[in-house]
Amino acid sequence: MNKQKSEKVGWHFDQTYIKLPKDFFVEQLPIEVSNPKLILLNEPLLKSLGLDKESLSLEAWTNIFSGNEIPEKAYPIAQAYAGHQFGHFTLLGDGRAVLLGEQISPDGKRFDIQFKGSGQTPYSRRGDGRAALGPMLREYIISEAMHALNIPTTRSLAVVATGDVVMREESLPGAILTRVAKSHIRVGTFQFASTLNDVNKLKILADYTIDRHFSECKEEANPYLAFLNRVTERQASLVSQWMHVGFIHGVMNTDNMSISGETIDYGPCAFMDRYHPETVFSSIDRQGRYAYANQAPIAQWNLARFAETLLPLIDQDTDKSIQLASQSVNGFSDQFQKSWLQGMRQKIGLFDEDASDINLINELLILMQKNKADYTLTFRHLSSDVILKDAIFEDESFKAWYKKWLYRIQKQKEGEATSKLMMLRHNPAVIPRNYLVEKALSLAVEDQDYRFLNDFIAALQKPYEDSKVFSEPPLEEDKSYQTFCGT
Repeated sequence: MNKQKSEKVGWHFDQTYIKLPKDFFVEQLPIEVSNPKLILLNEPLLKSLGLDKESLSLEAWTNIFSGNEIPEKAYPIAQAYAGHQFGHFTLLGDGRAVLLGEQISPDGKRFDIQFKGSGQTPYSRRGDGRAALGPMLREYIISEAMHALNIPTTRSLAVVATGDVVMREESLPGAILTRVAKSHIRVGTFQFASTLNDVNKLKILADYTIDRHFSECKEEANPYLAFLNRVTERQASLVSQWMHVGFIHGVMNTDNMSISGETIDYGPCAFMDRYHPETVFSSIDRQGRYAYANQAPIAQWNLARFAETLLPLIDQDTDKSIQLASQSVNGFSDQFQKSWLQGMRQKIGLFDEDASDINLINELLILMQKNKADYTLTFRHLSSDVILKDAIFEDESFKAWYKKWLYRIQKQKEGEATSKLMMLRHNPAVIPRNYLVEKALSLAVEDQDYRFLNDFIAALQKPYEDSKVFSEPPLEEDKSYQTFCGT
């Protein structure tokens, strides 16, 4: 592999993660691919990272994002971690990912640049280390949609078709996704540290993560308890934002919970069409563990596993440490409820707070479930007279609720019109609807036709603008729709 000169391109790599004990990573080059082709390049993200697209040819960028050429000063590694997968603990690691390095952006921020699907590593177990084109395009579509919705997320910088075939249930075209994240440190990273039975190594990881993401905690009387509190706060906010837009992560294992508070790993994820709290799309979630309404309880369960790893650092007295950690994790419920309620108030145009708001919101959700109403468009249509034409308006109970809601927003000092303007800013018109995602993937993967994919991605970057093509719900509910992890 050649080393690409970095200066003119804008690569400013650092690699602080390799200062951790060797247990946490292995040096690992991406495996070369046969015939790479650049399918998607996120030019705004490229620029924000300080990279100059014009400084290299298309072929050169293709070689970089395929892993065939490594930028100068990059130090590729695969990270070790563990995780509870559907409740069962196992040792894991980057089985098909390579962390190229940490790019320092022009504004001084640090971002991991990671390849996903770049070949086998010592953590691959029985896997081939590769990824198929469809799942990598899916992650690009949905992660960038989440970013446009202002929900903390890893980003997608590029997708390259490798020219190689990967075998799943059938032969599929291979691909590599370049992912950008504040870091790839997970709850599972701390769980891995606990398996080393070395408090000093755990402390080194915790101190490193605090320095990188929560430096303010160093000033606290108990930095490790403060660290747990900050992570809990971020996860409560993140999951509430998922709920606001009807997003279902699908595989909330502890190795898929980022310590930085970003959404990570877009495998069997999807957005609801018709509202139902028990909605599940993941083909492997047969018990509904990660259903829409279970996401907050599962996040809290994951945080409890995180807290367990920090017990030796929070206090030398085990009983006291357990008490302090439990208080922190138990605080998640109130934090989530507060964040969720604040966002739901915005979705129905409420500027001030009233004790009856929670009932008003829950009544609406019950009526939406009863009438099989579209989650996204019901909220969107509430901000205009379009709601009067929706099927839900034929329900007398909904008409009664609607009168009560109108009275509530009209008595605010801001007035009805201002409330409805706020609703338009908090209720998207365009989301990555399942049928549109599948159409984009089918055309791209099967026909090598990327026009619909590119148009869809462009529309998702303006989620609060109505679109004749991309705002429409499916003609009928696909009850058998499933998503897959892509491994």
